[in-house]
Amino acid sequence: MEQLDFDKGDGLIPVIAQEHKTGEVLMLAYMNREALSETIESGKATYYSRSRNKLWKKGESSGHVQVVHEIRTDCDRDTILLKVEQVGKAACHLGYSGCFFRKADKNGTFATVEEKIFDPKEVYK
Repeated sequence: MEQLDFDKGDGLIPVIAQEHKTGEVLMLAYMNREALSETIESGKATYYSRSRNKLWKKGESSGHVQVVHEIRTDCDRDTILLKVEQVGKAACHLGYSGCFFRKADKNGTFATVEEKIFDPKEVYK
């Protein structure tokens, strides 16, 4: 963990979560040292919520946890790639399998191109 550069992002490192079997990019989140340590110790993804200013254990509300299979860093050691098994089939809090469910057309207009897996109103009561 000491090899990572947390200083560039004021103590936070961007983290890309990728489904380890399919390669689908599920989401982008952030970790501080404590979140990374918790992830390593538990084997389940723990992030730092910038909006709530606290650790966020992925799936603590929904049950859609991410079991970590591999942790990688980029060449600058300022970004993490988590290869995970997405339990519950959905990483996105809006009900999609991943957070990148909108696609731009030639005019730059984004449209939803995937189906929802669950209704967030039912999961996050």
